[in-house]
Amino acid sequence: MSSHTAEPAAQAQGVRVFPPGFVWGTATAAYQIEGAANEDGRTPSIWDTYSRTPGKVRNGDTGDIACDHYHLWRDDLAIMSELGVGAYRFSISWPRVQPGGSGPASAKGLDFYNRLVDGLLERGIRPVATLYHWDLPQELEDAGGWPERATAERFAEYASLVAGALGDRVKTWTTLNEPWCSAFLGYSSGVHAPGRTDQAAALRAAHHLNLAHGLGTQALRAVLPADAQTSVTLNLHHVRSLTDNPEDLDAARRIDGVANRVFTGPMLRGEYPEDILRDTAHLTDWSFVREGDTAAIHQPIDFLGVNYYSPTLVSAASGPGSHGDDGHGASEHSPWPGADDVAFHSTPGPRTAMGWTVDPDGMYELLCRVRDDFPGTPVMITENGAAFDDYVNPEGRVVDPERISYLHGHLSAVHRAVQDGADVRGYFLWSLLDNFEWGYGYSKRFGAVYVDYATRRRIPKESARWYAGVVRDNALPPAPGTEL
Repeated sequence: MSSHTAEPAAQAQGVRVFPPGFVWGTATAAYQIEGAANEDGRTPSIWDTYSRTPGKVRNGDTGDIACDHYHLWRDDLAIMSELGVGAYRFSISWPRVQPGGSGPASAKGLDFYNRLVDGLLERGIRPVATLYHWDLPQELEDAGGWPERATAERFAEYASLVAGALGDRVKTWTTLNEPWCSAFLGYSSGVHAPGRTDQAAALRAAHHLNLAHGLGTQALRAVLPADAQTSVTLNLHHVRSLTDNPEDLDAARRIDGVANRVFTGPMLRGEYPEDILRDTAHLTDWSFVREGDTAAIHQPIDFLGVNYYSPTLVSAASGPGSHGDDGHGASEHSPWPGADDVAFHSTPGPRTAMGWTVDPDGMYELLCRVRDDFPGTPVMITENGAAFDDYVNPEGRVVDPERISYLHGHLSAVHRAVQDGADVRGYFLWSLLDNFEWGYGYSKRFGAVYVDYATRRRIPKESARWYAGVVRDNALPPAPGTEL
């Protein structure tokens, strides 16, 4: 049977085949897995400081040891080989490779990533490096952090330094992971490091993160070979209005502005949308945006990384707004500048251990929006996954049918979006390992691999074995429990 007849036959049996060359990977972040917080010259990041501050992280957990990936990376590469993934998205620890956030590189810090990259390539796994996944060197925060322009300039220097060391082997680069979280959870609601609660500062931070992306992309291109790929990863919010009333639709517009378009506007269109400037005019006059900034931010990218977990449901508030159901952690301070009179609502459906609704349709709708709003921009799903209350059963297995169901639904949505013209090139499962889940500490398990934090033992969950089958076949089998 030819391949042309095999694919329709497979799909007729409920198997969804992905395009040839579709990238299957898994993802992690440095602070969440590496540990070795004080080894080989690494200096503190804002997350070291924040997690060691009493009351900030559940159970007083820190990333000091985490999964001890810094020492056990060979074991983790062996697991990736067993899963058969073609790519691994990891982040570089800024304070590990450039202690203090300025000056020369740390040879020992770079050595770790050199070993990691070489180990990946030896196993036929494509390294995908993220330069910033939230671990700003504490010294740069002490100097003002992301609300200060100098931080974006330091980031470009750091990008050049790392690309110079790894760019001969790493061909895929991401500047920033989820700058929305860095700006608005870090500087507005304070539920992420550095824990500040100043909406005007958060808007300045958003701009300087945008600028860091632009300057960082320029720095990468100046160093990397011509065939290297650059990108940025955004946690695009799929915002829905509670009703079609004009007031609710306007609430959704405002949240979409500070959730999505404050980044996609300058990055992908070269301008800040006027409605965002109007909505936040009472907080800032945006004078920190200098002439030439939006042109610097608007750099060509090879693909847009999209992270999706759950949709956002909003309405106009009858009284003071409530962001309590926005899914981003409890705080008296809102992460939504200029939207204090917007109410957030729980969306219907089953929930993960994070309290997030399982809604694959949101993934499909979001990908179709990117297709329509930014034609010609390829997409990688750089994070998607779910936390559940996993445990090791008496047989020594971790059986997690809820996660398999979650992944099946969302991969079905990705496949449907591809069929409907969305240019999705790959999917990275979040996460390879259970890890330090930011303000939730070690209480939430997102991994395909269970980590016993007391012994560092890794146990692949049933979902890992299921995902390995998807990767092997480049195809999604029928939904669990269905009969052919």
